[in-house]
Amino acid sequence: MRFHSFLIKYGEIGIKGKNRYLFEDALVRQIRFALKDVDGEFNVHKAQGRVYVDCEGEYDYEETVESLKRVFGIVGICPVVRLQDNGFEQLKKDVEKYIGEVYPEKNQTFKIEARRSRKSYPLNSMELNCELGGVILDAYPEMKVDVHNPQIRLNVEVREEIYLYSEIIPGPGGMPVGTNGSAMLLLSGGIDSPVAGYMIAKRGVALEATYFHAPPYTSERAKEKVVDLARLVSRYSGPIKLNVVNFTDIQLYIYEKCPHEELTIIMRRYMMKIAEHFAKQDGCLGLITGESIGQVASQTMQSLMATNAACTLPVYRPLIGFDKKEIVDISEKIDTYETSIQPYEDCCTIFVAKHPVTKPNLERIEKSERNLDEKIDELMQTAIDTVETIMVK
Repeated sequence: MRFHSFLIKYGEIGIKGKNRYLFEDALVRQIRFALKDVDGEFNVHKAQGRVYVDCEGEYDYEETVESLKRVFGIVGICPVVRLQDNGFEQLKKDVEKYIGEVYPEKNQTFKIEARRSRKSYPLNSMELNCELGGVILDAYPEMKVDVHNPQIRLNVEVREEIYLYSEIIPGPGGMPVGTNGSAMLLLSGGIDSPVAGYMIAKRGVALEATYFHAPPYTSERAKEKVVDLARLVSRYSGPIKLNVVNFTDIQLYIYEKCPHEELTIIMRRYMMKIAEHFAKQDGCLGLITGESIGQVASQTMQSLMATNAACTLPVYRPLIGFDKKEIVDISEKIDTYETSIQPYEDCCTIFVAKHPVTKPNLERIEKSERNLDEKIDELMQTAIDTVETIMVK
């Protein structure tokens, strides 16, 4: 069966009232972007409160569906057969053919849901339901009607053309990217931060990212791994501006001047400050991290409070109440897991104290940071000035 269009179902967008058109327009833009590299020509448009993707000529069905399944804002993708109105007798043949080709297993229940948008059509919706239901029962006697909980729900929409569809392929849900501003993701090579970026993007937030590189303690391959992760997340979020910050001199200076049990917290605080600099520079409305309460020493409530105090922008932590298995499950779903577990160390794991403080006192941390006053501002400015920017898509 050849499908000529896709009806796009959305969820939360439908309750946006007078602003709904803004979200629909954003969804149309995201769909067009998602399909721009797919083989085929597509006309994405709104019609009568719905969003359609019309496929012009030959196209790759599987690739098209996979691309649509990564567009936030879509809750369902319905492959549609479009028919010219060649009379009711031809429609009956087309409906019989549709069921015959789309559903090889015929021992199923069904329901016809007809909608007559074109009022000049000779049969009304109830008459279409009865007549077409009879066609299916005559052609496939093993099928049964169930109007309450059918296994097959065949939609017949009479417009300028006639639309047939019955499948609903689940989409990712959420809101179209860009409808809720932008935020800066602190992206490492681990499992958590790519998932955090995905989850915030799902709420309509465009992403930028900052990665802290520590050569020669971290390899060039570690940086490539992070670029690969950003690319995987960008399949959902759209292009990501990735800032690669050389953090080596700052880490070594902290290692030299500060108590070793406080290294992780103090390094984390300076990462937040640098990421915030780039966020404010680009108009981002917050920072995103992959932290989860109690997962490691730097993610206790006291540690999170100490790192929060280093910046003025809000910090969004979508994984804050998740356990590791839940995070891994999402990383597998979005295909970042296998890349995340590649054995290339990031800068956070190189300078780890044997016994890191788990309940840091903010006043004590700030007192330890005063040991850095001589050079830290200069080192931070150098790190900012020498940032490498990569556009990932």
